[in-house]
Amino acid sequence: MKIIRAKVLGYCMGVRRAVQSAENALAEQNGNKIFTLGPLIHNPCVLKNLEEKGLKILDEENLYLADSKSTVIIRAHGTTPSVLQTLETSGAKVLDATCPRVHLSQKRAAEYYTKGYSVIIAGDRNHGEVVSISGYARNDVTVIENHDEAEKMELNEKTILIAQTTFSPKEFEKIVEVLKSKNEKIVVLNSICSATLERQNALKDIAGLAQGILVIGGKNSANTRRLYETACTLFEKALLIQNESEITEDFFAMESVAITAGASTPDYVIDRVEEFLSRKSAGKSIN
Repeated sequence: MKIIRAKVLGYCMGVRRAVQSAENALAEQNGNKIFTLGPLIHNPCVLKNLEEKGLKILDEENLYLADSKSTVIIRAHGTTPSVLQTLETSGAKVLDATCPRVHLSQKRAAEYYTKGYSVIIAGDRNHGEVVSISGYARNDVTVIENHDEAEKMELNEKTILIAQTTFSPKEFEKIVEVLKSKNEKIVVLNSICSATLERQNALKDIAGLAQGILVIGGKNSANTRRLYETACTLFEKALLIQNESEITEDFFAMESVAITAGASTPDYVIDRVEEFLSRKSAGKSIN
């Protein structure tokens, strides 16, 4: 079997930074409690590994668990100013691993809201990043998920549009086109992460080179879902998996299989999938 890896796949800079922050905090905990504010990343393999090392998840309902003997890691999605204030008041040590691109969106939301602009976010309504950005505009924002929703909007003269970093580039273009037809002066902040675009483009580069493709990543990961959606349009057979145990039998009979992975997928999971695929397709025993 020929296995073809996309040139760009797996951890992005922001996720790698967040995971490393957690690993460092766990290594130096000295009896302190180590929390992450919400699931650190959308990957169950990584979360299980960190949990086994002592990492616990904190959410807005149990912020009271954080105290002066706690370290709380802010995940790449960021959080709201009110939650940050609560954590600082608790005396907990806060490690901010918010992605720099998300920080920029938070800053822009606050800046333009203060100037009297209406803030629109193109993204998934319940996504942690969207919630965090909204908080910087005092939650006085409109979230739209597609261009059909944009069609129904009435725009104020002063409006800014911000994108969730993992939002679909194609859908964002459609939304921009619709909103500009309503207000050509709208301020557009295309904050879609280059990591998302790079993985999409690398996927397109290997289209047609394999009979099927495995998309590796958490099934609740926005960027992994986008990769899978694109893969379905480019390959005859596409399968979204979280680890090697989910590979279906038909892939082992293929002459060529491509592999890509979302931005929250670690290298060791990708390596394990490739090794398993290679060994089983060759009829070798799997230990």
